[in-house]
Amino acid sequence: MSKIVIVAALIVAALAAGKQNHVFERAGIVHQCYAVAAPLGDDGHWQSCKQGWLDGYPDLSIDSCDRMGATANREYWRCPAPLSSGYGAS
Repeated sequence: MSKIVIVAALIVAALAAGKQNHVFERAGIVHQCYAVAAPLGDDGHWQSCKQGWLDGYPDLSIDSCDRMGATANREYWRCPAPLSSGYGAS
């Protein structure tokens, strides 16, 4: 029983370290978003998001953002306010 607890604790520690260091985003497992410059004349905050293998593209409409378009591997969103760093904006 103690071996199971030790293995579970090691897994939790590895997942926490991976999340803290954005390992999953850099590996393409989960989506990754970056703040990008807004087009001239636009006062919104823009995000460029890359699709994750596990979770696909994020849905930033939850944060009142509007999807403005996409390219082959990116989606662009316009938000009324800056997003928290939870979206991978680093």
